[in-house]
Amino acid sequence: MMEKLLGLPVLASEEGKGVDGLIIYVHLLMGVLFVGWLAYFAYALWRFRRERHPRADHHGVRSHVSNYLELGVAGVEAALLIFIAIPLWARAVDKFPDAADSTVVQVVAQQFNWNFRYAGRDGALGQQAMRWVSETNVFGVDPADPAGKDDAQSLNELHVPVNKPVIAHISSKDVIHSFKISAMRVTQDAIPGMRIPIHFKPTKEGSYRIYCAQLCGNGHAAMAQGVLVVQSPEDYDKWLASKTVGTTSYE
Repeated sequence: MMEKLLGLPVLASEEGKGVDGLIIYVHLLMGVLFVGWLAYFAYALWRFRRERHPRADHHGVRSHVSNYLELGVAGVEAALLIFIAIPLWARAVDKFPDAADSTVVQVVAQQFNWNFRYAGRDGALGQQAMRWVSETNVFGVDPADPAGKDDAQSLNELHVPVNKPVIAHISSKDVIHSFKISAMRVTQDAIPGMRIPIHFKPTKEGSYRIYCAQLCGNGHAAMAQGVLVVQSPEDYDKWLASKTVGTTSYE
């Protein structure tokens, strides 16, 4: 109900429930404060109108009610921070699922596309080094490493199976980008020279837009062509099996 009232995007991940809960609680607090202070403003206009107080009272307010109200608001904000926001953040950055039980993918942003790489049938990604990075080898995969021969790559289309954790290692080829999937409630800056992991567990099959949440150049809007495709495990396995991709092919 509250999600529809606030106009939140469709939720398709397990971790997103906590994010939506925090958003709802903060909006409820802001709603209560808005109504409360508006009511107090109206009361003050009536209570201290000129007809009732023709002469100013230089002693000012003697009641401490406003102080107690401010302390109460600060207490609610502290509770939201300590009991909801911090645990939510801790789960996002510290409680990673086991890589063996997850879909592990590398994400490299560039002006103005998203590059994705997955381990093939052997379950191992090929070795990488900066000296092998080129226009046709975005991930810098060692062409002599047998483990990289069956690695799959895709352009602007990220495929994952439903109800299985996803670990994505985010980086950038050129400038700072920001990997954002609203339906998964995940956002992470893509920074050149760094590989930053994030995780989420998709719970609904479908296609979800991938955005760049960082202004990255004149073609920034083109980054929205990225799509997350959440499939059944069977369909995902078929798609991955069809990708006989080395280090130079994209679809």
